[in-house]
Amino acid sequence: MSLSMQFNDLWHREWMPARYGKAPYFWLLSFVFFAWKYVYVTPSVLELSLIALSILVFLPIYLYSFWVHDWRAAVCIVITCSFGLLWAKFNPGGSTFVIFAAAMCSRFQRDPRQAYLALAIVWTFVAICSYVFQFSATFWVPALIFSIPSTIGAIIGERLERANAKLFRKQEEIEHLARLAERERIARDLHDLLGHTLSVITLKAELARKLFGRDQAACQKEIVDIEQTAREALAEVRAAVLGYRDTGLAHELRGARNTLDSAKVKFITELEAEFDVGSEIKALPAAVENVIALALREAITNIIRHSQATVCHLRLHSDDEHVYFHLSDNGFEGLTDIPKLEKGNGLSGMSERVRALGGQLQTSCQQGVAIDIVLPLKSGNE
Repeated sequence: MSLSMQFNDLWHREWMPARYGKAPYFWLLSFVFFAWKYVYVTPSVLELSLIALSILVFLPIYLYSFWVHDWRAAVCIVITCSFGLLWAKFNPGGSTFVIFAAAMCSRFQRDPRQAYLALAIVWTFVAICSYVFQFSATFWVPALIFSIPSTIGAIIGERLERANAKLFRKQEEIEHLARLAERERIARDLHDLLGHTLSVITLKAELARKLFGRDQAACQKEIVDIEQTAREALAEVRAAVLGYRDTGLAHELRGARNTLDSAKVKFITELEAEFDVGSEIKALPAAVENVIALALREAITNIIRHSQATVCHLRLHSDDEHVYFHLSDNGFEGLTDIPKLEKGNGLSGMSERVRALGGQLQTSCQQGVAIDIVLPLKSGNE
């Protein structure tokens, strides 16, 4: 790489961390205090040259100090403070170097106690030197007075920057967890939607195959139902991906009845009047209604897939504080060895949704599988 390219790369490189913004460059304007002496005294060329040289040497140290937070920051503080003490006898504006050295103490941001200790050391050292060498009050007064608020402000600023950075990382973590939760939600919903729908389509396809040679009209009806079910499934999958559920409990009750009728399973319901599919559904909180609807869908899907049930019993009612859902079947009736209930993805997803609303879910096996859900209405409204 040529020298010109290296210089160009150095020139366009970031000179200090972006979190500090442009403020550190404006702080350099405090060097105008060097000019205060020359309002009364004509400067020599040598003195002006030494001032310019001191500032030019100080600038890279100043910029470098923003990137270090250990012993290297201490070296920057010592060099900068030395500049101030060397100028104390010749120009009171040298107090500017002392103030910058004190502000550099804030670089020990990992432990604020170290920053305050460094400030105390700088302040004490400058005070002792001012007393021993009899520096002018126009040097040590601003050096000692302004170094304290400047450093405290810088330390607080560093702590705020660290807190903001930590908060930003937390926000990124929350967003990442939210994305994971959304993926899990979509996975659960797609499992519930497609599992139920494909079971219904399979059942109707088998029935259509059996009716093909015996009852053409009935076979055609089942094929039409398969087409309609597939279209509804496509719409529901799109809605699930977008995060919306517009079908509601009434739709699921009608779907459950139609599905069980196709499987020759008697569907017995004990519903309050407001839950009856022939009337308007009670105004439940959207989240509560969604959980109940999905629980009903998953339970019916399990009956169709895994049970030899001939009767399915649903009881749904509510009071001022809770909604009570009970669904059971007789799939194990007549069996002496009742199998153990194993929770698959469907029941696990159902349990997660219920817990998210502060509800309770219980499953049991007697004559068949029984699912009981209690959901609070108050949390759903909130």
